Amino acid sequence: MNSFDKLILLSLVIAGCINILFFADWWFKNIHIHNFWLYISLSFCLWYSIIRLILIWINYLKISKPEPVEAPKNLRVAIFTTSSPGEPLEMFEKTLEACKNIHYPHTTYLLDDTKDIRFKECAERHGAVWLELIGIPGAKAGKINAALQLTDEDFILVLDPDHIPFPNFFEHTLGFFKDEKIGFVQVAQAYYNQYRSFTAAGAAQQTYTFYGPTQMGLHGIGGAVAIGANCTFRRKALESIGGHGIGLAEDLITSIRIHAAGWKSIYNPVVVSRGLVPEDFGSFCKQQLKWARGVFEVTFVELPKLFKKLTPWQRLSYFTIGTYYLNGAVTCFFTFFPFLYFLTGITPTNIPFEEFISRGGTIIIIAIAIYLYVQKWMSDVKSERGLHYKGMILKFACWPVFFLGFLLSIVNADIPYIPTEKKAKIGKISPFARPLYFQVFLFIITVVMLYIYRRFYLTEYELLESREAVWSMLGFASITFIMSFIGIYVAAESKRMKEEDCWDFVELSQIRIKDKSTKHKNKSYGK
Repeated sequence: MNSFDKLILLSLVIAGCINILFFADWWFKNIHIHNFWLYISLSFCLWYSIIRLILIWINYLKISKPEPVEAPKNLRVAIFTTSSPGEPLEMFEKTLEACKNIHYPHTTYLLDDTKDIRFKECAERHGAVWLELIGIPGAKAGKINAALQLTDEDFILVLDPDHIPFPNFFEHTLGFFKDEKIGFVQVAQAYYNQYRSFTAAGAAQQTYTFYGPTQMGLHGIGGAVAIGANCTFRRKALESIGGHGIGLAEDLITSIRIHAAGWKSIYNPVVVSRGLVPEDFGSFCKQQLKWARGVFEVTFVELPKLFKKLTPWQRLSYFTIGTYYLNGAVTCFFTFFPFLYFLTGITPTNIPFEEFISRGGTIIIIAIAIYLYVQKWMSDVKSERGLHYKGMILKFACWPVFFLGFLLSIVNADIPYIPTEKKAKIGKISPFARPLYFQVFLFIITVVMLYIYRRFYLTEYELLESREAVWSMLGFASITFIMSFIGIYVAAESKRMKEEDCWDFVELSQIRIKDKSTKHKNKSYGK
């Protein structure tokens, strides 16, 4: 980040923080308290969101990109990719062929537990080494650890089988390992199927900022995190922590342990592979439930054990990442407290809706300005810029899933490790959409009953006295109603989708290694 960019960004952050201080001075007034405990709950939810916003802004001020380092010759490099029962063989044909095309000398290993001889034949056809690893506990991470015992390469790229690497992949990673303290190098994730549906586009949009300015900020503080795909590890770093971490968020576990062991990390925001995002609402919700449960496990179990071994910045970043899915509980409160008022007449605060919007509006405007400004550090600026409204709607629609992950963590309930679906589940609306139907139904019934009650049972004086509070609560409830209604449309999209294997349209010969975008018009890969 140059001095001018830092000045602009710092000015926006300072302006935002000043407005937040003014908002806090207004919010925390005794005259605004109507019901003390509900006010405390509302304040917690509101300021949880605001504090996270401030932490994100601070992270942006640390944006940094590593200078390119030429990859040394003659390094011993491996690629680990895993196959599981039910995954499509055709996808592996494309991925393993792409691995074979990578310029830097390496050995590709297929870690297989499908019990299907065709996967062995596929590996051999593309020059990969087939390792049959059946019954290994720990899912993907367990197979990686077993493969570590059977191989001896010094650097290992963990590549998800739905990611198709570019020929120059290692040219953007291996050079950084000249620094003997580097434990892993992570590059950006990008996708080739976001055109398929609202869900796919929204899922991709949710990652754009993370793999751009967020990870670049984490890199600037020495806390870039490892992700489940496209991460190249130093074998010694993995061995120093007893192997790849096992859990629903195995990548985050591995990342935090490597940092706690004193290793450094690199985040290089380049697009040198593209993969899949979930295409239907149900598949996306399953992925998010797994991640929510796994991330809370890291927050409640892993982070406290290693807290003292991390730097202050790393502690803050891992805590911020670990509390992301509390958004589910926060959204749950924001969604239902208006209905509590309609049912009981109890409200947390007597602040008019329009006054709340006018006081907080400046913060929202500055937050949008910062969000748009930092998009100049997206991994693929041309294709990833925008307001990303699909990502925001999808995030709201998944709040029950986030909340369920939180509840499962509280009771320490286990859920199975399920690989993300590689094809859309077509024909039925996911059961994960049921809470959205309930929200829409509740809103409609509430509005009808409210109209009847106020039309026929209240005096003119009572109508005037309660009008402000009623309209304020309807304002809050209307926002969640609109988001839920759109969420139902998104979930119903699976009934209209057509079968398609997206990797069939990826032409490996058309990949240009300097190109970061995908043309969807002709479904070709690259330009």
